[in-house]
Amino acid sequence: MDSPRLARIGDAAIELIAREGLRGLTHRGVDREAELPPGSTSYYARTRLALLELAIARMVELDDGHLARPVEGPDDAAEAIAAFLHHSVTDGRTRTLARYELALEATRRPELRAAYDRGGRHLREHAAAVLTKLGAVEPEAHVRTLVGWCEGIAFDALAGAGGEPSREELAAGARSLLCTVLGER
Repeated sequence: MDSPRLARIGDAAIELIAREGLRGLTHRGVDREAELPPGSTSYYARTRLALLELAIARMVELDDGHLARPVEGPDDAAEAIAAFLHHSVTDGRTRTLARYELALEATRRPELRAAYDRGGRHLREHAAAVLTKLGAVEPEAHVRTLVGWCEGIAFDALAGAGGEPSREELAAGARSLLCTVLGER
């Protein structure tokens, strides 16, 4: 985000979306959640679409902070994936729930779809870079498998009946998946 105030607005929007769904997201509600003077949010994000796009951009920015871990080999990658996923269903739970709300809304609003897809491409590009570094023959082809596995685990932990997985369980699953994707046994 360009400024601490924009980050604060983005964080407040994410909190509101996760807690109340998209119906609870209003400019005034974000002002209250962020403890900003009335009108602050609408100054930075004039429309609802602009506010939703700001929330998505903030999510991507926050995810980047958790993806910055250097990866030297498959074990490092498995640990990094486990750390990211574990964060997504524990401390980052709010952001993950908000992302699911936005994903569903993006299926109904093409103008939001573009912003949502940009964020998704960013994550997929990072995953492809990691797979390339690990020596995957077709990293682009395996990104869908890796991202799909991560999404399934997170959804099951937050909205399904799976409960919260341990970091060790996630690392073991990620190692197994990477061995399959990289063609190792």
